[in-house]
Amino acid sequence: MEVGGGRLQPVILSGGAGTRLWPLSRALHPKQYLSLHGDESLFQATVKRLNALDNAHPPLVVCNEEHRFMVAEQLRQLGAAWGGIYLEPVARNTAAAVAVAALGAQERDPHALLLVVPADHAIAETPRFCERIGSASAAARQGHLLTFGIPPDSPATQFGYIKAASAPVEGDIFKVEHFVEKPDLPTAERLLQSGGYFWNSGIFLFKASVYMDELRRYAPDIEWACRRAWDGHRKDLDFVRLDRGAMEGCPSESIDCAVMERTERACMAPLGVGWSDLGSWSALAEISLPDSDGNVTVGDVIHSDTKNCYLRAERRLLAAVGLRDQIVVETPDAVLVASREKASEVKALVQQLQTMRRDEAIVHQKVYRPWGFYEGITASDRFQVKHIMVNPGASLSLQKHHHRAEHWIVVKGTATVTCDERCFMLTEDQSTYVPIGSAHRLENHGKIPLELIEVQTGSYLGEDDIVRLEDVYGR
Repeated sequence: MEVGGGRLQPVILSGGAGTRLWPLSRALHPKQYLSLHGDESLFQATVKRLNALDNAHPPLVVCNEEHRFMVAEQLRQLGAAWGGIYLEPVARNTAAAVAVAALGAQERDPHALLLVVPADHAIAETPRFCERIGSASAAARQGHLLTFGIPPDSPATQFGYIKAASAPVEGDIFKVEHFVEKPDLPTAERLLQSGGYFWNSGIFLFKASVYMDELRRYAPDIEWACRRAWDGHRKDLDFVRLDRGAMEGCPSESIDCAVMERTERACMAPLGVGWSDLGSWSALAEISLPDSDGNVTVGDVIHSDTKNCYLRAERRLLAAVGLRDQIVVETPDAVLVASREKASEVKALVQQLQTMRRDEAIVHQKVYRPWGFYEGITASDRFQVKHIMVNPGASLSLQKHHHRAEHWIVVKGTATVTCDERCFMLTEDQSTYVPIGSAHRLENHGKIPLELIEVQTGSYLGEDDIVRLEDVYGR
């Protein structure tokens, strides 16, 4: 794939919140880490797609600091190599995310060619995708900043549009005449009828050095802040932590607004590969296989006299009668009911939940941690019950609580328990009591997952009542 330049460096942007796919997608477990379409998460599918590219470095990931252990675990599950996991201490949009990736890539390879892809897209034709990236690389190595346009098949209002020049620069690479923000329906219909417009995929291909030059020219405050953030970076386990102060001072702007809409180097390559941004429940329904009545069902679902619906049950039986063109998604702590036509407006509901400070906007009942997960079973004012799973070889932090005591009952595996000065083992059907204020730790030295039931009692049961005394994960 090399033509007068460095190797291809794929960059996965994985900082999005995926609010339109609530209640499955939450702030601390957004859609890119969910298995929405197939057995793998969208992030894992993206990694596998990029690993199919010829002569490319392992992908580099830019993600939210809160998601770091989820990213590392999903990469471990794939057995995939990676070029780095860069942690954003604060979200500053895609212009900054690409800039720190470019700076990191240039340290390894001054001539690196960046392929920037979101972590949460679905692409049906991986061989065609790889072929298209390969054929477009020559133009990128010549100094063009390439974006990829999706040939539209409907007047969609959820995407931005790219107007391509009528004559190609070379092959099927076209100069970009202008970008169009997400239009209303009449405008989208007019764009489709006029021809030459493509959906903006959010996928880019360019030299890292050229992008940084153009960023310095058109958004120097972003370029300066990102250089400071990179110069102050430090290694932490498998992660690269960017300087927080520099990132907090960085303007938040998309790569389109900061560079692509201003530069003279912007070009577009058509990308017809079965692409979907999975930006709403309707979009997910469209790429799923429906039954004879047009319904897509996932999980324990029964229905009668129901047509053209997306019905998803995560935990309980979902039964539908007499529905038309609806989205129904059941999770243990929330149920969404929406018309397919209004599915993209779910984001407004999430904003309401955030304003109300509802936990349902942030976390699921099952919460993943670097050592495994815990899942809420039931709760009241002075008690709550959790199911805890600790991976083989993993351990929780040494910690204490000011307001709650804990009772642990082992249901599977063997636990090594530290409680103040005592260290002992518990096997299946054995239990122990951790008093308020006691320093305690739970470890799994076995070869199978450790599962236990935890009963918490006390005047305050919030997750912020944790004083970490030691933690192998650096939290």
